[in-house]
Order: sequence, then structure tokens, then C-alpha cells
Amino acid sequence: MSTTLVDLSSDLSKLVEEEYDIEVREENLLVHHVPYVTSAGVVDYCILVSELTTNGEHTLTPGRHEVWVIGDIPHDHQGNPVSIIADRNRLDYGGGLVASCRLSGKPHGRMPVDYHEKISNYVRILGSFARALDPNATHKNYPVRETPARESVFLYHDAASSRAGLSAITGRLKGEKVAIVGLGGTGSYILDLVAKTPVKELHLYDDDVFEAHNAFRAPGAASLDELRPRPLKVDYLVAKYAKLHRGIYPHAVMVTSENVHELHDMSFVFLAIDAGPAKKLIIEQLEAWRIPFVDCGISVRRQETSLRGQVRVTTGLPEHYAHIPGRVSFHDIDEDEYDWNIQTADLNMLAAALAVLKWKKHMQYYVDSKHELNTSFTVATNLLVSGEGAS
Repeated sequence: MSTTLVDLSSDLSKLVEEEYDIEVREENLLVHHVPYVTSAGVVDYCILVSELTTNGEHTLTPGRHEVWVIGDIPHDHQGNPVSIIADRNRLDYGGGLVASCRLSGKPHGRMPVDYHEKISNYVRILGSFARALDPNATHKNYPVRETPARESVFLYHDAASSRAGLSAITGRLKGEKVAIVGLGGTGSYILDLVAKTPVKELHLYDDDVFEAHNAFRAPGAASLDELRPRPLKVDYLVAKYAKLHRGIYPHAVMVTSENVHELHDMSFVFLAIDAGPAKKLIIEQLEAWRIPFVDCGISVRRQETSLRGQVRVTTGLPEHYAHIPGRVSFHDIDEDEYDWNIQTADLNMLAAALAVLKWKKHMQYYVDSKHELNTSFTVATNLLVSGEGAS
């Protein structure tokens, strides 16, 4: 689907919400996985093709009421060709798509008011005959189909959002340009979560190598063959997530005074790096540019034969940066065993989840009643505390 066209067209958005597998191709609307009965009397799935009338930004009233069928001639459950066949002239749409016939069926005997009414009417008619033979026949539960780059940042359709009716809410994240600075345990889990949203661009900054100890606090499972070449973290992770999301860009560098300007165009920044002067430099620039960010911190120490741990997530927003110095350390940390590579994947996951939740609140994906700017979790007491609310 053309994401801009679908976002701005209520009829196409409604088709997506109702789990139709639609595609915009060369000014035509294609509807994949439509159940119908073939001339052999078996249930199969065809593609319906409709003209698509737009003003360049959103759909207009359909210019024609007919659709074309890519597949066999549709029949009813008694073996007769469906009555709405207008003609059996073949039409080649290119790319291996050849229509076998044209259907003409006006909803309620009039021109359809929009593309939702037009398409759902034809799918209802053909599907009713298919369900007479197979009650489970449905336009939903369609197989995975690769989406062209012009349609989506995802390589295949985000069925999770459409199934849950969340496409409009998820659409608030489209167009965002997000950076993750630091791809250790926390940063890699942030990537895992953000890569599954339709952000336009996701930029990864880290100059380190992906070692065996990283594999034990990162999402998924790295193989020996993947670890032996000692790949850079950004290259290893981009290779993993480029299978899902097209807009992920690796930057195999530390962020310093020489390249911090690259963050100037970001709409949001996640910081998942150790405390120190480098973090101070980045945060000062983000504040100067009025760019919202989330900083993550984890502390793990031994207590006899167990570990004490704390997770902190601090948010900086335009007009709300004054609390940062009191929450975020800019000094190099000594004597903290997290820096000695203690494996704390669960705490990494928690920090990442809290950070991404706050970003989604900022984007109005989730309701944010408290508007907290700092959240901390203490493992020993199981205490989650939020503070520094933004009015």
C-alpha cells in the first residue's frame, strides 16, 4: 500500500483495518486473497483489480463500479458462472497479472460511495459462494506477501496492527527519524522494538565489535559462524533487522564533537551508552537543538552471592531539561560491575521497554496521564518509581 495514500484515505484505511490485503500498483487498487469458487467447483483465492481515482493525496469517489478478476472465472456453489460477470475479455496488467473477466455489481443498485463499499461488496458476493462450500473461507489470514519499497518501510505487511485495529494509531510513528546511540544490551533491545514500528529511518551509532558476551544480552541468538568474523555491532544488527525494516542505517562510529551534528535532523534519540563526557556532549547538543530523547542507565553490584540492580530511564523534552543533571551522571563510572560484562539481559530488556514506552507516550501512541520524565526500578524491592512530571 502507498502509506501516504492509505493514511489520508479513510476508505483504504478501513479496508486495512478489516484485514483486506490491498496493494496500490500503477494507479490500480489490487485486493489479494479474495475467496471464490473456480470453474472446477473448488474454493480458491483470486485477486480483484479496481481503478483507483485520487487527487494525488487521497482517494476520490470511484470512477467506475467494475472490477477485474485475476484468476479463474468465478462460479457459484452450484457450478454456475456468477451472474455479475460483465464480459470475459482478458486484460493484461503486466507483471504476470492477467484478468480473466470483468465483474459488474453495484452495491444497493447504485455507484459505490467509496472504495471500501466497492471492494467489500465484491468480496462479500464471491466469498458467500466460497463459504457455502468451505465455511472457513475468508479474505483474512492471507499468506505473507513481499511489499515493494514504495508501499512500506516493512518488507511484508504489518498484520499485527491491522488485526488489532491499530493502523491509525501506529501511523503516528510513520515519518519519524530515530537514532539509537549505543548498541549494547539495552540499545539492541531498543532496536528490536523500534524496528517493528513504521518509523521512516532508524540510525544506529556504535563503533564496537559484536562479541560473544554481547550475544548473551541481545535479542535473538547469534550463531558461531556469525560471531567468528567479529562483525561490528551495527553491521550484525542491521543484517538481522533489515529482513523486516528497510530504513535502518548503520554508523560504525562513536558520537563525538566531530560528528554529533548528524543527530541534528533526528526527531527522537535513544541514548544507551555508559556515563561519561561523551554522554554530556550529546545531551547538551540535543537540548540546544530542542530534540526529545531518552537516556537509559543500569547499575548492577554484587551483594554476597547475589546481585543488586537498578534501572533508570530519564526523558528530556523541549522546555523540560532542567531535571537532567540531577538524574543523569556525566562522570566515568568505576566499580560498577555492569561495566564488567555481567550478563543482565533481563534488565537490558526492561530498560529498553521503559524507554520505548516513553517514546510511544511522547508520540501519543499510548495515553500519558502522569507525564513522568524519570522512572527507576529497583530489583531488590521490586519498586518502580516515577518522578519529574512535565506539566
